[in-house]
Amino acid sequence: MSNTSHQPQASEPTLSASVGDELELNITNVAHGGIFIARHEGRVIFVSDTLPGERVRARLTEANHKSFWRAETVAVIDAAPERQPHIWSAASIDRAPENRAGGAEFGHIELGFQRELKRQVLADALQRMAGLATDVVVEPVAVSVKASPGDAMDGTGWRTRVSLHVAADGTIGPYAARSHRVIPVDDLPLAEHELELRAPLDTLFHNAAQVDLVAPSKGDVQVLVSAKDSNGKPKRVPHGLIHEVVADREFELDRSGFWQVHSMAADTLFHAVQNIIDPSSFDPRASNLDLYGGVGLLAAAVGDKFGPTTRITSVESDPEAVAFAARNLKEWAGATAEADRVDRFLQRLLREADAAERARLAAATVVLDPPRSGAGKAVVDQLVAIAPQQIVYVACDPVALARDVALFAKQGYQLKSLRAFDLFPNTHHVEAVALLCK
Repeated sequence: MSNTSHQPQASEPTLSASVGDELELNITNVAHGGIFIARHEGRVIFVSDTLPGERVRARLTEANHKSFWRAETVAVIDAAPERQPHIWSAASIDRAPENRAGGAEFGHIELGFQRELKRQVLADALQRMAGLATDVVVEPVAVSVKASPGDAMDGTGWRTRVSLHVAADGTIGPYAARSHRVIPVDDLPLAEHELELRAPLDTLFHNAAQVDLVAPSKGDVQVLVSAKDSNGKPKRVPHGLIHEVVADREFELDRSGFWQVHSMAADTLFHAVQNIIDPSSFDPRASNLDLYGGVGLLAAAVGDKFGPTTRITSVESDPEAVAFAARNLKEWAGATAEADRVDRFLQRLLREADAAERARLAAATVVLDPPRSGAGKAVVDQLVAIAPQQIVYVACDPVALARDVALFAKQGYQLKSLRAFDLFPNTHHVEAVALLCK
């Protein structure tokens, strides 16, 4: 019998750190969510307010996860060539992290490189989650005629909707990044200039919960002050109509209702949806669908391209938006708007459709514009069961898009075309329009 003693296995080093500790880190990559990747003794650290190629000093804000920590940059030791002075001084690296305004997390990065980083995030998500290699580029978007010439150069002057929060003393401003702490500011560089001029940044709003500014494409800027309800949450402001113009068409909606934030986003997506649909697979007599349809923008894009007899049903869970969609789609005889949750609507279709309706659904084009969380497995499974000819997926989150593309691919729908648009300059957000076909 061998008397060889057992040799202990070498263990991984135990890393000890606390929130508030500062580390010098080399930034190697971008991650989803406007943060960047470093490694410290094998540990992944997600770092804000930096970019790949930099060496920074960063302060830990989370150090209790086994797989990763989080940190915020407090000083740049070696700057990347793409770093620029922040377009918003209120969010600058010169400020302590807790005093930096949120909402412009890429504002310290040259605009062209911002788009490259967004492309990398989208491409990486599609590769990891759906096994797809893509050469998609993130396309710049023209600025509104209301913008100044310099806005296209630095990605400012595009926001037509801004929400400002109210501190206990009545001061208004954006939240600090990754917190609910109100930061007083004296400018809003991402906002359209008329909206910025109307913003009551030096006014106190005692007993208010939120101040929203809306700059419709027709009419004056609206300043909406929400009082607090019994839980301290914003009450809905009184109704009021506004009008937005897209492709020489007017859309009516409530001033507090959802509309695209970038001044040219609605126009960009209207035409992108029209252009990505495969006309050889489109049947105007089919039971075409516009899911998560809002006030009817994308249903109108389909009707405008394929003619006044186009049959399309817009489905939206907000009854007020549905009422506006019905008005906005009235010129198309075959267009209807229904108030329902998308999953319940599809479940009802699958349960009640007869053979003739099933055939019309199988010939359909579906436009899908889900919230940031994506469509999800239940809706994907229902759409696959309906088996439309083609699905146009409008996505504001690259990871949710990649997850849903993978779910569709498992059931026979392949990604045929993809475009991405920089509708949120100086932030990490990117919009994409994808075509999926059997």
